[in-house]
Amino acid sequence: MRFPMVIFLVSNTAWSIYNFRNGLIAKLVECGHRVAVVAPQDEFSERLAAMGCQVIDMPMSAKGANPVEDTALVFRFTRLYKKLRPDFVFHYTIKPNIYGSFAARLARVPCIAVTTGLGYTFINNNWVARVSRRLYKLAFQSPKEVWFLNEDDRQAFLLHGLVSSDKAVLLHGEGVNTDYFSSRAKPLDDGRTRFLLIARMLWDKGVGEFVEAARQVRKIYPDAVFQLLGECDVPNPSVISREQMAEWAQEGVIEYLGVTGDVRPHIAQVDCLVLPSYREGISRTLLEAAAMGKPLIATDAVGCRDVVVDGKTGWLCPVKDAAALAECMKRLIAMPAREREAMGQAGRRFIELHFDEKKVIGHYMATLARYGFGAISGEQHQKCS
Repeated sequence: MRFPMVIFLVSNTAWSIYNFRNGLIAKLVECGHRVAVVAPQDEFSERLAAMGCQVIDMPMSAKGANPVEDTALVFRFTRLYKKLRPDFVFHYTIKPNIYGSFAARLARVPCIAVTTGLGYTFINNNWVARVSRRLYKLAFQSPKEVWFLNEDDRQAFLLHGLVSSDKAVLLHGEGVNTDYFSSRAKPLDDGRTRFLLIARMLWDKGVGEFVEAARQVRKIYPDAVFQLLGECDVPNPSVISREQMAEWAQEGVIEYLGVTGDVRPHIAQVDCLVLPSYREGISRTLLEAAAMGKPLIATDAVGCRDVVVDGKTGWLCPVKDAAALAECMKRLIAMPAREREAMGQAGRRFIELHFDEKKVIGHYMATLARYGFGAISGEQHQKCS
């Protein structure tokens, strides 16, 4: 065994590594390990480098299904792993999970696959989804473990025989930094009730249901405000066009806020975070808003219901049911301010108990130790204990 370890984090975007795992990276670097992020170059690559990571550009299409390109990706991963010989690799998102796992086996490098959400693989049953399941089954023979962010996803993989039960591990979300995402007063309180949906602008995120529910609510509460925050034109079959977004904004039913590097001011300004998604891994935006003491409204769907205690920290409504979503919004508007605050505080306590980032980082460190990479001493032991 060598120290420091060389640890690879591999994803289809540098953005996701930075936003979801910067706490893990900071801990690994603090412990003296060398961290390399392998992902297509984007605007977050420089931020990762500033944290002390080696950033390796690995172009890949997030959702493409070109067999020639995907085969080439396996060989590019394999060449990289053989050349740099990482001690351990964590794969995230579908293509690294599948093709990175194949490459790790060819290069004889230990790895773990982290399934951050099943998306099209299980929402649909087209040929792409069927091929993806077959590839998952073959690829997941390689990792030492396969981590799932919620029990529904773990059970789905076990039911379809895509992973062996001895490898399927529940991580229970990737956690949230409860110090960074903390309660704060609303910068402006003009008496209007604000609802916010933060997500990539996809139909699968329930954006259409959010807009229709907003129409229904505004018939009774015309001063209510409905906001959308997140990227348009992302490479996804479920994408909502900028033209559609502009049409909704012109109608006056929603405010489109674009994108931001810091969601906290937007969350602080609203009264409720809404996510009518059809399926998630574990919703990061729900975690962040609850940590900031905001009530939640979400669908009773995989990866959403894990974060909401129905009736206590927010409400759950059926998937693809705009009318039910609107009723939850009306209930929130009619709620006295002190009851809203109590609901938000209950959500904050729930996140601290179940989803604190420190617990997730501890799981990573314990896993590395279990596979023989925890034998450190002296100053490093004190930092990493």
